[in-house]
Amino acid sequence: MPAKVMISRKATGNDAVTDDRRINTYLGSLSSGNGSFLDELERTAVLEGVPIIRPTVRSLLKVIISGSRPKDILEVGTAVGYSAILMAGCMPKGSTITTIEKYDKRIPAAKENFKKSGYDGCITLLEGEAADILKELAGKGRKFGLIFMDAAKGQYLNFFDDVMTLLLPGGILVSDNVMQDGDVLMSRYAVARRDRTIHSRMREYLYVLTHDERLSTVILPVDDGVSVSVKQYETDKET
Repeated sequence: MPAKVMISRKATGNDAVTDDRRINTYLGSLSSGNGSFLDELERTAVLEGVPIIRPTVRSLLKVIISGSRPKDILEVGTAVGYSAILMAGCMPKGSTITTIEKYDKRIPAAKENFKKSGYDGCITLLEGEAADILKELAGKGRKFGLIFMDAAKGQYLNFFDDVMTLLLPGGILVSDNVMQDGDVLMSRYAVARRDRTIHSRMREYLYVLTHDERLSTVILPVDDGVSVSVKQYETDKET
């Protein structure tokens, strides 16, 4: 009997996107949930079109926090408080979360959700422009064991210097949505003209993360892309 010949076919761009969606859908289906309050908050956010972190990113954050056990967490981009509540549920007892939001319409909802969740005592919401607040926190000498970036993607690069000042040695920087629905993989001329600036800035941000000698970074192709960076101790750089 002749050997069976397997013919491979290189996936097209659309095939790749479909495969990624299937993978993330399947991985998301494995989630055991995040408690009745967060599950209901997720359903409400989806219905109202409020952006919240996606299933595999939720799982990743929970694993990172459970393993690194940061004393203080900084979140840039609160929205309605979903991710802050998620992180509060798995952080060590006595830890705190500081979260930043500028959108007036979402701030009251976030505060109400913190209160309803029972975590309002360990979550502090700072209202205003992230760039100004980050600079103020850095000037006060604040330090955080984990920083979660989930704000305007075109601003990540502008936040970077202050974020590095705020991040403790050994601390972890998690940046969400770094693939921009796949646009970051394409030539800038292949994306819509209106998106070219953010495309260039995100590419530059990813280059900085992966080439800054103070960081060890991995970019994970889960959901809309997540980068995880660990700030090295000064002694780690000595040869």
